[in-house]
Amino acid sequence: MSGYLIPAGRGESEYVEKRSSFLGFVEPVSGEEEARAFIAGIKKLHRDARHNCWCYLIKDGPERYSDDGEPQGTAGIPMLEVFRKEGVTNAVCVVTRYFGGVLLGAGGLLRAYTKAAKEALENAGTVEILPKTYFLLRCPYSLAERIRLETLSFGGTVEDTSYEADVTMLVSILSEKAEAYSARIFDMTSGTVSPEKRER
Repeated sequence: MSGYLIPAGRGESEYVEKRSSFLGFVEPVSGEEEARAFIAGIKKLHRDARHNCWCYLIKDGPERYSDDGEPQGTAGIPMLEVFRKEGVTNAVCVVTRYFGGVLLGAGGLLRAYTKAAKEALENAGTVEILPKTYFLLRCPYSLAERIRLETLSFGGTVEDTSYEADVTMLVSILSEKAEAYSARIFDMTSGTVSPEKRER
């Protein structure tokens, strides 16, 4: 069962080429709104920089990039390519350039933006996210604790619980264990609790 990689946290880097300073910033994000907020924050922090080039890649969502005034194709796409090559998604990268007075040419820019993005990602590290399946379970109070413990023994998480006439739990289980977990709960409760799959 294959998951997907995201940055493990914030990563930063600094690369100097012919007196131009390239500052790389990488962060994990859950969606486009978060990515845009991160970009806006870095731009505000480095508003005196010549360029704030950026890209982001969202799982099952959009890929976006900007060269922010650099020659077309020398910044945003090479940065995006770093994520693609490493198999990373749900990630945003900004590379801020403080101009050093020497023109680098297209090849020099491409190398510099790639290196700054790659080093920032390396400094962030990556973590694998494995696919999960979510179940909704309704049970009498007498079975709630047993089901909770069984969920934990499968490495699952009780995401939410509500207490009304019955107990309702939303649980997440690694997808590779989902079928066995569902069968175990059904057997353990003599068929009185049947986990229902839910979208998170």
